[in-house]
Amino acid sequence: MVFRKPPDGGWGWVIVVVSFFTQFLCYGSPLAVGVLYLEWLDAFGEGKGKTAWVGSLANGIGLLASPVCSICVSSFGARPVAIFSGFMVAGGLMMSSFAPNIYFLYISYGIVVGLGCGLLYTATVTITCHYFDKRRGLALGLISTGSSVGLFIYAALQRELIDLYGLDGCLLIVGALSLNILACGSLMRPLESSDSPPPEKTCVDKVPDQYFVYHEKEKTVEENISILEKGYVDEKCANNMPDYKQDSILNKNVLSSINVNEKDTYKKKVVEQTNFCKQLAKRKWQLYLNYWEETVVLFKNKVFSALFVAILLFDIGGFPPSLLMEDVARSANINEDDYHMPLISIIGIMTAVGKLTLGILADFKWVNTLYLYVTTLLMTGLALFAIPFAKSYLTLAVLSGILGFLTGNWSIFPYVTTKTVGIEKLTHAYGILMFFAGLGNSLGPPIVGWFYDWTQEYDTAFYFSGFCVLLGGFLLLLAALPCWNACTNQSSKLPPNTYSYKVASSA
Repeated sequence: MVFRKPPDGGWGWVIVVVSFFTQFLCYGSPLAVGVLYLEWLDAFGEGKGKTAWVGSLANGIGLLASPVCSICVSSFGARPVAIFSGFMVAGGLMMSSFAPNIYFLYISYGIVVGLGCGLLYTATVTITCHYFDKRRGLALGLISTGSSVGLFIYAALQRELIDLYGLDGCLLIVGALSLNILACGSLMRPLESSDSPPPEKTCVDKVPDQYFVYHEKEKTVEENISILEKGYVDEKCANNMPDYKQDSILNKNVLSSINVNEKDTYKKKVVEQTNFCKQLAKRKWQLYLNYWEETVVLFKNKVFSALFVAILLFDIGGFPPSLLMEDVARSANINEDDYHMPLISIIGIMTAVGKLTLGILADFKWVNTLYLYVTTLLMTGLALFAIPFAKSYLTLAVLSGILGFLTGNWSIFPYVTTKTVGIEKLTHAYGILMFFAGLGNSLGPPIVGWFYDWTQEYDTAFYFSGFCVLLGGFLLLLAALPCWNACTNQSSKLPPNTYSYKVASSA
């Protein structure tokens, strides 16, 4: 199908609104899972590391399964995937209200809700890109703030629902609210195809000539009779034998010739089909080899390799505060009367501000987006180091705001990836980076929780988190220094009287 030119408006603004609310409804509870985390600790009595797996799976499984999510959206379309995923998110939240143990939550909340969120994220981004071209950055920026606003509102909403209806009632109500995703998904009308699409190729046209399968033309009854009569006359004239003997010999010859032709035709078909399957398998295998060769080429780029390490370490160390900040405040024995706003809500609203601000800064020509991203990493590491010294609500609120703002660097991460590998390799590179970002999201909170279980305090855990983020930032900074490019340029210049040659390609 050939889509017409993106309208950059019209129904596209409806797509932006419903995509915003879709991300708001699906990501609100998983991002604000820190409120539920405290209740699960009290309800099941498990360790902090084991309990933290629930929230980390819900936020990381969607990124880990991003290739599968992309295939689903490409195969079935954004609207069906959004409606189906709405049932997944709502069903997973409602099932979690009946969880008898923490392991049930791994499936219902961690995997079912997390996979539904990953599918919805892919669907909203894909259909928004279909409707916008010139204003695509603005449209994507608007829908991405839906998750941050959801974090801000759901943190306070879930706490209030727990006070009124308990943990089970809270999950049931939040799951019922998520059913509104179905209404949003039904409005994701696919972009109409062009009026004059190119003619569809037939199955035979799509197969190369050398892969054609042999097909024997079926003969009519008259043709078969004429062949028999001709064979009868030729045989009689050649041998001048009596008719009654000639009839029996003719029948035997005809039957034997027919059997031989059928066997030859069948063998030829089998050989041709076998060759076709071999060539098709060879082509598929070549595609896989090309994919891995391109992956190896990407990792030969030192900036991309450093970016891969940086995003993994950033998600291991930078994601836990949004999940564990409420428990950090409780461990610091901060009076609940001092709470003017949940710390997770502060992280959420400042993340939205950070996404918009950093996105605007990235559009200025005088701003180096890669160095801007490195700056956010280094500042995040320093803020994490400061958490163990915060002993009041005000200090934790300020640090939560700083961490939330710096976490908004997700909005400039695609810019950084494009500058690193180029637009032609963006899809391949971004898929790899998102997979490892999901891995970091899944591992970060449990690691911090295990540190607490071992030491009975969060200080060592956040020192470890800060060290991870700082290490990733410094590695990326070293890889991005201009001196490396100067060294590469000097080494690429050939000395005088030196000859070079290029091996001809086998193609």
